Amino acid sequence: MVTKNVQQQQQHRVDVVVPVPAMVVAAMASPCPANKLLRGAIQLAFGFALGIAVAIYLIGSATPAAVPGGSSLELFFPLPPPAAASTANLSAVRQKQPPTPSPEAEKTTTAIKSQSWPADDASGGNSTADQAGGGFVDISDEELMKLAAAAPREVRTGGGGGPRPKVAFLFLTRWDLPMAPLWEKFFEGHCGLYSVYVHTDPAFNGSDPGEASVFYRRTIPSKEVKWGEISMVEAERRLLAHALLDQANARFILLSESHVPLFDFPTVYSYLINSTTKIYLESYDLPGVTGRGRYKRSMSPVVTAAQWRKGSQWFEVDRGLAADVITDDVYFPVFARHCSRNCYADEHYLPTFLGIRHPSRVTNRSVTWVDWSHGGPHPARFTRMEVTPDFLRWLRAGAGTTCDYNGATTTVCFLFARKFLPNSLTRFLRFAPKVMGFG
Repeated sequence: MVTKNVQQQQQHRVDVVVPVPAMVVAAMASPCPANKLLRGAIQLAFGFALGIAVAIYLIGSATPAAVPGGSSLELFFPLPPPAAASTANLSAVRQKQPPTPSPEAEKTTTAIKSQSWPADDASGGNSTADQAGGGFVDISDEELMKLAAAAPREVRTGGGGGPRPKVAFLFLTRWDLPMAPLWEKFFEGHCGLYSVYVHTDPAFNGSDPGEASVFYRRTIPSKEVKWGEISMVEAERRLLAHALLDQANARFILLSESHVPLFDFPTVYSYLINSTTKIYLESYDLPGVTGRGRYKRSMSPVVTAAQWRKGSQWFEVDRGLAADVITDDVYFPVFARHCSRNCYADEHYLPTFLGIRHPSRVTNRSVTWVDWSHGGPHPARFTRMEVTPDFLRWLRAGAGTTCDYNGATTTVCFLFARKFLPNSLTRFLRFAPKVMGFG
């Protein structure tokens, strides 16, 4: 159920002559931050082992039986045993070192490959990493939507130790990500269970974070976004389309630069992946100037006044609904043509579209907490001194509300919160280990 506080928010990417064991290749090629930090050590060890292998080979020419059965390097880097089949239950989710996803299992589908476009490597970079800043396809929005539409509508993950379903974190930002250090702590140790995509202003010329960062080369080809205009919805669709190119992405959550996580990664992952709810999004009818008053009669008959809905733009959807959004050729064009001048498409397109197409799937609640209690066109902003352990505990406990999760009433209603100013970062880094369970 939705209680009064939620209603209040509603207002508003040198060949080696000897075979290299798969374990080494995986560690060298993996884009996961934890593996990147081991590259220096692996390269040193590999050079040492290669020297020994050459020596053994030279000796072996006079003594053929010196190394019976296979590669000399296997003396030093034995191949690992076959990976055991992983499970998708919560205990497996909470393992600190989840199985490294098979790169082959995460390539695009036959349909996508036939387009001759490189697929997004959802963990950061691939063989086309030098193109378009991270392997992302840099094409027109129309071509991108068609490419994404060819992706599977169902999650495809490998069995027998292959990749598990992932949560795609879509960051829609104006410039940089001031809360990035907190997010780094949040994602740490969970490579293979998440994907990161960042849409920022193309004029932003900030330096790319270090290779060890989860945000390294994760910025998609972006376009200018103006507050309250259809360009914001276009950016959301752009993020969804790029994320759909990864077959393992199962859930998609839209976030901003001022968002913070309220729980540790395993809790968030389990909450979303195991949810029987298809979408977490507000969609409601609001009388008055800020609701029905924004409807444009020129949208009729495709969108009628009775179908007009409002809600927060901070959505969370499953793969099928994400595909529906990027393939919408009925309602989105109408919004693009008519929703301008005090229409605020970001607050009305998705609530209206999903309200018409999938009314039974909309929960009419968001997993992002925002404070609209003071009124006005923007929610409250929180500074450093306002971030306290008690305040964080209050948010984690539902901010005074309860909600429904998989048919049961719970106080775990909000997984994220905004808007927090950059100067609050130090407080979050300080309190996260004690209150939020990570860091």
